[in-house]
Amino acid sequence: MTQEVIAVVPLLLVLLLAVILFGIGFAVKVLWWVALIVLVLWLLGFLVRSGGGRWYRW
Repeated sequence: MTQEVIAVVPLLLVLLLAVILFGIGFAVKVLWWVALIVLVLWLLGFLVRSGGGRWYRW
């Protein structure tokens, strides 16, 4: 019985690593989209000016 458990442990570690890497990859992809949207809004802030100032207050 203990040999069966020992044989399953590496498989579980590999599966856990795959799930963690998939989660990190998904999070990084989402963060890239968020960064792109923020960049576009930031550039629009320079193009669209109201009364000589920016439309946001940063």
